[in-house]
Amino acid sequence: MNKRHFTQALALSALMATSSTVFADTTAVQGTHTLSSKHNFSTLVSRVEAAVAQQKMGLVATASASAGAAGRGIKIPGNTVLMVFRNDYAVRMLQASVAAGIEAPIRLYVTENTDGTANLTYRTPSAVFAPYPSDKLHDMAAELDPIFERIAHDAVGG
Repeated sequence: MNKRHFTQALALSALMATSSTVFADTTAVQGTHTLSSKHNFSTLVSRVEAAVAQQKMGLVATASASAGAAGRGIKIPGNTVLMVFRNDYAVRMLQASVAAGIEAPIRLYVTENTDGTANLTYRTPSAVFAPYPSDKLHDMAAELDPIFERIAHDAVGG
């Protein structure tokens, strides 16, 4: 192993060693929910995608550090961020607060556990949009909360 690879491996080991601490810290953020599932990582990602479609929301984008790392020949625990929203909500959000546009789409985060199962973490839309002073925005977020709750519970259930 050359020095560069050793340094990368050391940095990755340090990141993985602290990942449970970072995970615990993120769940302390108001409105953040983590649901455990019996499903493996790829199955849970597929179930989230299906639940998003079932709730008639749009999967705007996905991002995965583990997929990117795999493309470089590095294996890390599976993780994918699924970004979910819908244009009619986007229009309403922007009419209520242009500044709030940075918060959309709402993110759902699937992470792989060491036992082969996976978790789903998300923040409620009400929590995401809470900092913005707009009753119309807060009303819209309140409409979205049960939709995201159903997505999460449908994905991890069964």
